[in-house]
Amino acid sequence: MTAAVRYARVVDTALSVDRVVAAVSDARVGGIALFIGVVRDTDEGHGVQSLDYTQHPSAEQVLLACAERVAAAHDVISVAVEHRVGHLVVGDLAVVVATTSAHRGSSFDASRALIDTLKAEVPIWKHQLFSDGTEEWVGAP
Repeated sequence: MTAAVRYARVVDTALSVDRVVAAVSDARVGGIALFIGVVRDTDEGHGVQSLDYTQHPSAEQVLLACAERVAAAHDVISVAVEHRVGHLVVGDLAVVVATTSAHRGSSFDASRALIDTLKAEVPIWKHQLFSDGTEEWVGAP
């Protein structure tokens, strides 16, 4: 059985766990592994006030390619991923990844592989604004 990438989007509005889970729901599924990345209040000892994600025009295509590679490399039924761009504050969802399989182990492995791959390859850059007035770019070329 070939795994399907059911959904891979970069959006500038609030993310939806329900939308991502609905995209991978299927009667064959025995487990859904879900990873939700959230904007936290500190990073390496600095208080985070907010952050902005900026994307290259190819970001969604690269995200889809990453999802397709991960789906092909793992024993999963389906994959879905949604990444946010724009202005986010502490507590906002930054990324949602869902993978499904007949058994949990391969879904856990695929979800971890997808979040690690997209963080390394998808051209989305984070500009963090810290509480002390300093700032930092993460992942920018």
